Amino acid sequence: MTSRNSRNPIPKFFGAALTKSKPAPPVTSPPAMARSRLPVWLMAALLVLVTMALYWPATRSDFINLDDADAVTANVQVRNGLTWESVKWAFLNPMNSNWHPVTVLSHMVDCQLFGLKPSGHHLINVLFHALNAVLVFALLQQMTGATLRSLIVAALFAVHPLRVESVAWVAERKDVLSGFFGLLSLVFYARYAQRQIEDDREPKRRALSSSLSTFTSGNYWLVFLFYLLGLLSKPMLVTWPFVMLLLDYWPLRRFELPTLNSDPSRAGFRFSTTWRLVAEKLPFFALAALTSVVTFVVQKGGGALAAGENLPLGARSGNALISYWRYLGKLFWPMDLAVFYPHPGTWPLAKGLLAGVSILGISVFLMVQRRRYPFLLIGWLWFLGMLVPVIGLVQMGEQAMGDRYTYLPSLGVLILAVWGAYELTRRWRHHRMVLSVAGSVAIVLCMALTQQQLGHWQNSEALFRHALEVTENNYLAHFNLGMALDEKGQTDEAIRQYQEAIRLKPDYDYAYNNLGIALGEKDRPDEAIHQFQKAIRLNPNYATLRYNLGNFLYKQGRTDEAIEQYREAVELQPDLAQAHYNLGIALYEKGQTDPAIHQFQEVIRLRPDHAGARNSLGKISELNDKSKIRTVDPVKP
Repeated sequence: MTSRNSRNPIPKFFGAALTKSKPAPPVTSPPAMARSRLPVWLMAALLVLVTMALYWPATRSDFINLDDADAVTANVQVRNGLTWESVKWAFLNPMNSNWHPVTVLSHMVDCQLFGLKPSGHHLINVLFHALNAVLVFALLQQMTGATLRSLIVAALFAVHPLRVESVAWVAERKDVLSGFFGLLSLVFYARYAQRQIEDDREPKRRALSSSLSTFTSGNYWLVFLFYLLGLLSKPMLVTWPFVMLLLDYWPLRRFELPTLNSDPSRAGFRFSTTWRLVAEKLPFFALAALTSVVTFVVQKGGGALAAGENLPLGARSGNALISYWRYLGKLFWPMDLAVFYPHPGTWPLAKGLLAGVSILGISVFLMVQRRRYPFLLIGWLWFLGMLVPVIGLVQMGEQAMGDRYTYLPSLGVLILAVWGAYELTRRWRHHRMVLSVAGSVAIVLCMALTQQQLGHWQNSEALFRHALEVTENNYLAHFNLGMALDEKGQTDEAIRQYQEAIRLKPDYDYAYNNLGIALGEKDRPDEAIHQFQKAIRLNPNYATLRYNLGNFLYKQGRTDEAIEQYREAVELQPDLAQAHYNLGIALYEKGQTDPAIHQFQEVIRLRPDHAGARNSLGKISELNDKSKIRTVDPVKP
């Protein structure tokens, strides 16, 4: 048995014990805590094995036709693997309106190791998620000493169905990778903070310490390094410095400790302590601010913010408030999960106001109860605060919400629920058994639902058929299902899906484009051209639309019109090699040999392995050489 005042155990698999004395025990700590029969390292190993086994079916899934092409399968730079050129490209070029170079580098490493076999890419996602579960366990157990509660939180985090999207979707590597670096930074932050607590408790050592000691701590700079890597994996970690402050309040309780020249009896004690804790995080806040600016610029330049430009602030605010409750609902009742939730545009005003008032009411109530139950307030603020960058106040993309966005924010709710359940039952005779049984039941139920949800991610057709079953007016699901069916040769059904997507979203330029291609495959070129022209009216600056229209015009013998579209395409997107090639073919057919040669040379510059351009140049050179041959008189004997 360990007494209430004994030292919190530190998991040895993360190194030696972190401190020689523990931080102040939580107010709600039990009078006695039974020592676990299993060593911590064995619990961590079992957690990894269970997580890997549960998500193993994901390694048999295909790439899906939403973002995976941009991230891996159609990205030439990524497919070429890890080279100095590709590293430079990863840092200098956004991907799909996001700048996350470390994630891009991880995809390159995958291609280097596994090529385009999806099993390897999925395996890495599963491995990172299993490691993240262990980091959650280690972090909570390290800070609180509550092994059972920490294990339950980590296990629920690992097996919850909301995690499936982040793990089974290759393009969402950024979730598990940023989670890994972010949680690792918190583990080292806890080590740093516990050392600071030890110094602050010793008057002599406190007298020798100063704010300068913060910046000479090795653990502090490890926190900074891993935080930087996390931000370069996914910028959602911009809220991480606030999470550190929350942990300072509970369970580290650093707000209650004296600092140099401070006295708890003095009025300035709280201000002095708060300023010190905020000041040590100023480098992190600066890094978060810089990342936020870069992300905003990149997403605006990539068109990711265009969807929100047509939504007034009131509509975005209403959706944000209601989405908080929708996320909570899916955390406690994880049903009808979909890869895409269409944005409703505007919610009824009453629903938005009710959502806002209830969130405010809960926040005030937990603030009042913070001294007795600090973990409730911290868990609630963790959840609310971490969702701020993706809650939709600044609308990115066209979704109302996304399961993937709960990856790290859900930890706040899990802490609130598990520690709250412990506090509720702690005076019961067999409270540990009750908590263990309740936690086990919740874990088993989540595992069953996760296994079911993984089945929907086996391929694009299954994924988007399921999305159509559990959502309404889901134009994107119709569109992507159409692509999956078209790829399988089911063109007629694909056409119907594209038409339904257009019915739901009449300005959907991509759907017009794909419908045009599908109509062309059915030998309906005039209808196809009409669809491309509609798409171009909606989005005149999209190079691919003009390239596709040029192809159909060329096939119809309308070469001059095709040349015009090809020229527009290469002007809009100079690195579109195939447009340069087709333009060269069309120019050569019109007798414009020199301009055609220039286009073929441009293709080879962009894609040195383009056989068609090299062959075309060779044929032109051969024809030019034959034109220089002159006949001569026969030689007389």
